[in-house]
Amino acid sequence: MAAVELVTQGTAYGLLIGLGVFFCGVILIAIKVQKAYLSEDSGTSEMFMVANRSVGTGLTASAVFSSWMWINETVLSAAMCYRYGLAVPLWWGSGLCFQIALMAALGVMAKIRVPYAHTSLEITRMRYGWVGHVIYMILNLTNNVFGCASMILTGSQLINGVSGMNFVAATILIPLGVVLYTAVGGLKATFLTDFLHTTVALILIIYFTLSVLTHPEVGGLAGLYDKVMATASENYISGNFEGSLLTMKSKGAIIWGLILKFGNLALVVMDTAFWQKSFASEVNSTVPAYNLAAVAVFGIPWGLGTVIGLTARALHHTPIWPTYPVDITTTEVSKGMVMPYLVKALLGEGGMIAFFVLLFMALTSTVSSSMIAVSSILSFDMYKTYINPKASDRRLLGVSHITVVFHAIFITGISIALNYGGANMTWIGYFRPILSCPGIIPLGLTLFWSRQTRLAAIVSPVLGFFTGLAIWLATAKSLYGAVNMTTTGEELPALYGAIGSFFSPALYSVVISLYRPYTFDWREFLRIELADEAPVRDTPTTTQETKDEGVFISTDASPTSTPSRLSLDDVRHPFTDATLRKLHRWLWIAWATFVVLVLITFVLWPMPLYRDYIFTKSFFSGWTTVAIIWQFCAFFAVVVYPLYDGRFEIAKGVRGVLTSSREFIGRHKK
Repeated sequence: MAAVELVTQGTAYGLLIGLGVFFCGVILIAIKVQKAYLSEDSGTSEMFMVANRSVGTGLTASAVFSSWMWINETVLSAAMCYRYGLAVPLWWGSGLCFQIALMAALGVMAKIRVPYAHTSLEITRMRYGWVGHVIYMILNLTNNVFGCASMILTGSQLINGVSGMNFVAATILIPLGVVLYTAVGGLKATFLTDFLHTTVALILIIYFTLSVLTHPEVGGLAGLYDKVMATASENYISGNFEGSLLTMKSKGAIIWGLILKFGNLALVVMDTAFWQKSFASEVNSTVPAYNLAAVAVFGIPWGLGTVIGLTARALHHTPIWPTYPVDITTTEVSKGMVMPYLVKALLGEGGMIAFFVLLFMALTSTVSSSMIAVSSILSFDMYKTYINPKASDRRLLGVSHITVVFHAIFITGISIALNYGGANMTWIGYFRPILSCPGIIPLGLTLFWSRQTRLAAIVSPVLGFFTGLAIWLATAKSLYGAVNMTTTGEELPALYGAIGSFFSPALYSVVISLYRPYTFDWREFLRIELADEAPVRDTPTTTQETKDEGVFISTDASPTSTPSRLSLDDVRHPFTDATLRKLHRWLWIAWATFVVLVLITFVLWPMPLYRDYIFTKSFFSGWTTVAIIWQFCAFFAVVVYPLYDGRFEIAKGVRGVLTSSREFIGRHKK
């Protein structure tokens, strides 16, 4: 139970249930409007899984932003700023944007190589056969399940800490409403709710940043700086230059930032949801949408984390702090209680309700994205591939609905188990890279290196995981003398384990591939078909296995337009030459953006500040002002622009609703 009740249990239950019902109702209405007036029917698997590949730039950017706006960017960034100082929020922002920029390059290459893919796992099955397919299915499911469960765990622990609500009850209620609209609406439903989540969450983030900063107890930027400097002796941070919160020279922040980068990279590249959003976007939308989201998301942890974390440090020993005279504990910091304590202290009951809404937005956007991703894996990659290859489109859609519900139940159980096992958001943040990173490089090479062999792609991630795990546990034992939840939750073991888990598969893959060289024919990927154009059909009467890698190539001479039954010489890319040239141009733009973002956010910006320097008042004021302006720019990029980008569809939908309303009223009068 909570040591200090920040929100009553009744309010917490009401908000969780009420917000879930509200969002479910809104999305069900939106689905009806889409079907009636925009010719978008979620009753087909193509629409359910990849939104008919028709989503524009604005809505894609908003959906990617929402999927990546986890609790970490808000609550945990403030807690880590409280722990290590203002270096953390900047490193946090840089640890969020480059992964999305990388996914832009992977997404556009997938459109070039595999134009009709639905999930990243389809690509691995086509190239590496069923063994590789199963290995990457396990990696993807583990990443999705662990990432989603960690967010539900974090949210449930926060709700328990804030209101005293039973942890199990919170864990069950969080995904409940999401199940309903995701099961009915599919991927397009998550795009729409992601937009609503993004809009509400960004408004609240800006509200919290400005309200805390302008509060009389804080006194604006100058007042915050003075208070942090005045309490410097009691807030000494070991590993920081002169123990200051106002320096970029922070050992703890650097280590945490590196761990975060590896973990977040896995959460993007190994998450089927981000691949699906790239498949769902229009040809010309993938790169600009992902890069827009990448730049926009940078300002969220930077601005909010800096203001909340430093303000909490300045006020946690004052009478307005909710637990005064008892200080906040290390465990409470690890669970993310810094932000709710500060909001309660400065903004009162209304602020806590707003915090609860922000918490709900961040949680449900993550859960909905995970649900549609796991549903697609279980229905399309598992059920249709191995259980019922002749499944009709209607049958496949029904299985997708069932798997959404199954995933919700399963993920709830995992979250409860993690809680009783003693895990918290910090420990999970340290462990997740070791679990999720091994498949990143082999999966990337699947699209970019034709010489990666089947054996290399299958074995290298498995070896990489055990390499990272061994380094993690051995380092914990060597440095701290024991292997337990405490020692494995330390920074250095987690960092070394993440490095081993990420980089070792590259070495394994290259060595194994060069042992028995083989070159993959990219035209094989063009055999993947649209879900509703892969109907019940007979398999080829004769097949021939090539000498290397066992790739099956049809030699059936019967005339047909089905890609899987054509010879490679007859397979044609569905895109025109002009479209392909455009996609290749987008690919260069995506790589250039990725390199520029990495150079700026990793090197040119933070590294010159990693020196014996404590921010002056004027420099701190400028630093934080730019961070706040960035939040407003993010709002225009992923809230205002999507409305402008979809203005014609919105107008068409509104006209349809108004026309139907007038007709209904007319009939009623008659």
